[in-house]
Amino acid sequence: MLIKSIKLIMRIGNYIKRIIYTKKIKLQCKSFKEPLTVNYKSSVNCNTILHSNVNFNGMVIKGAGKVEIGSNFHSGEHCLMITQIHNYDTGAAIPYDDTYITKDIYIEDNVWLGDRVVLLGGIIIGEGAIIQAGSVVTSNIPKYAIAGGHPAKVFKYRDIVHYKKLLKEKKFS
Repeated sequence: MLIKSIKLIMRIGNYIKRIIYTKKIKLQCKSFKEPLTVNYKSSVNCNTILHSNVNFNGMVIKGAGKVEIGSNFHSGEHCLMITQIHNYDTGAAIPYDDTYITKDIYIEDNVWLGDRVVLLGGIIIGEGAIIQAGSVVTSNIPKYAIAGGHPAKVFKYRDIVHYKKLLKEKKFS
């Protein structure tokens, strides 16, 4: 009986945390569409646009660049998007000055990021792409690609016929 009570209290606690985390993201972002689910502590910048059915499990979006995330997005735990870097190339000081270079990130629909994925600014992740856990994405990833590594490289593609069948049937998680 005690174990059941503890499990119930933990479920209620997780439910309350999810509500708080989701509300925080709704206040931080530029715009969002329901449903939005934030399961773990996350933060976004004020230039973040979230389409419907976005799911964060510990996302941090840093910098002043724009981030647009398409519908049916899922992230693993501890993911990071960086949209701003120090001006090291044309700045007034070495190693860098107090100005920044911003680069936007665009993520199309039905994308899944594994745990601890890092996305650097100036990239587009194509529809249906999957990024392997622990990867660092420094360049565009095409539609339906499965990519991983440091830097992330495409090593496989999804079964596009099956993907499009599920898309037509509106089978989204």
